[in-house]
Amino acid sequence: MAAPTRTDRDALSVDRRDVNRLLAALCLVPLLGCGEDGLDEADGAAPNPDGAAPDAMAEADAGPDAGPDPDAAPAADAWATGGTAAMAAKASYPDPFTAAAMACALVATTTEGPCTTEEELDREDVSEGWEGLPVRLGLKVVDTDCNPLAGALVKIWHTNHEGSYSGATPNNGMCLLEQDYSAQNFFRGARVADADGVAWFDTCFPGWYRGRAVHIHFQVFVGGVSTRVSQVFFPEAITAEIFTDHPTYSGYGQPDTVFANDNIIGRIAAADQPALVLDVARMSDGAMLASKVVTVA
Repeated sequence: MAAPTRTDRDALSVDRRDVNRLLAALCLVPLLGCGEDGLDEADGAAPNPDGAAPDAMAEADAGPDAGPDPDAAPAADAWATGGTAAMAAKASYPDPFTAAAMACALVATTTEGPCTTEEELDREDVSEGWEGLPVRLGLKVVDTDCNPLAGALVKIWHTNHEGSYSGATPNNGMCLLEQDYSAQNFFRGARVADADGVAWFDTCFPGWYRGRAVHIHFQVFVGGVSTRVSQVFFPEAITAEIFTDHPTYSGYGQPDTVFANDNIIGRIAAADQPALVLDVARMSDGAMLASKVVTVA
């Protein structure tokens, strides 16, 4: 099978990620199917779907994001595989939001990118059965007085482990690795925040695509009005570990973009970046608990 082509490269050259995808297509890593196409970049479009710079910057949330309970059950020795179905111990996961925030400053607003859709699928499990490292994601939305925004609608979207979005996006040629994915809505969903302002999702660790650090998009609506569009990121050491050791991700190689050269988080002051970096911990069943307090109004 030939490696996927790139319209902005010499016809005879193959970049590192194309080789990795070719290996994946030959079923050397677990995928839903055998084979995928390269990411089209038609008409000189930017090589990543989120090429715009942030439209606003703000100070990081100065409040102490509460991490997972240190007295919780010991973590597994390795990250789980098998997607969200592998969250066998979910009922025992600790509450990562036990500490009260002392100060809450607005997180940066960023571009929503061309890979959003009009869908607002009300569901907790957004994986649609896809393979990947299972992630229990909690976003606690608060205002600048640290009051939880109960009843806010939180919408998320991100890529599968291949680095592809899904759905009917404004630019499927750029956003989808397989055009058949336009009929699916994997890794998209929306939830109403509970009385504590927390929206929970069961998902999988995202894949990477050229020009972006690994991230999850989110949008918050309060009273039906969009108050914040932004992105959350994973600690870089965790990302490097997963793309080195995890059987679902290691065949794709390391992401070509880190925080320093990402055109979203890389343009946010280093002191403010922690407001958009998830707190993560490995649970006893090998799933990842990822959480963040985000100030959005």
